[in-house]
Amino acid sequence: MLVDINAYVGHWPFKQLRYNTCTELIERMDHFGVDISVVNNLNGIFYKNTQSANEELYNELQSDTRYVQRLIPFAVINPIYAGWRDDFGASIDTLGMKGIRLYPKYHDYALTDTACIDLVKLARDSNLPVAFSFRMVDSRQRSWLDIEEEWDLNDIVPIVREVPDARYIFLNLTNSTELDEEDEMLLRKADILIDTSGRSVNDFIPLLDRFGVNKFAFGTHSPILDYLTGLLRIESLNEDEASREVKDQLRSGNALEFLRLT
Repeated sequence: MLVDINAYVGHWPFKQLRYNTCTELIERMDHFGVDISVVNNLNGIFYKNTQSANEELYNELQSDTRYVQRLIPFAVINPIYAGWRDDFGASIDTLGMKGIRLYPKYHDYALTDTACIDLVKLARDSNLPVAFSFRMVDSRQRSWLDIEEEWDLNDIVPIVREVPDARYIFLNLTNSTELDEEDEMLLRKADILIDTSGRSVNDFIPLLDRFGVNKFAFGTHSPILDYLTGLLRIESLNEDEASREVKDQLRSGNALEFLRLT
């Protein structure tokens, strides 16, 4: 079984995307043997009112029973936009979103902003995971209109320090993974799931040794990245590096447990 914890529908204003609708995502999942995908609407990164993107995703999911059965929607919430609490409530209670995605770099707030901390605490109290992307596109190939900043692993630490008992998903892990001893221990203890799409996961074994097998899961970052690299990082592990049971955890077991699907 395969569960992809990092997929998107929608548009990117600086790059033409393919396979960026629910129909095309399902077709791609079928082609590559993926059973379930966590999905987010890219439009929410750029809409002034992110709730419009959440409603778009909901309406598309409701158009076909296959989507409801196989796609797990996460809502985009901007905590510095007026009415974000109403957006959170509507997304969870009315639209049935199963987690939230935050984009501080694009919505222009700090992880230590009071509103961001309040939102993460609200998600924690609602038993919902909070997902962050370390980068959306490679800054070396970005449009001049796009942002340049990419995160290192230590850039995410402030929000975990503020709300250590929340559930976090870290996506497209990029650049340095170096941490001091205190921050390393903080992330080891935290309830975190890291997907396999990011460039930093090229050196996978040391990360598994540092943080534990239970903190990683298959993710594609599709359709921005290709659909296979995140899976190849798992399948390329030899028997001495990962047993069949460990690979099954990475393919689906950790994701199913983290998302409360077991």
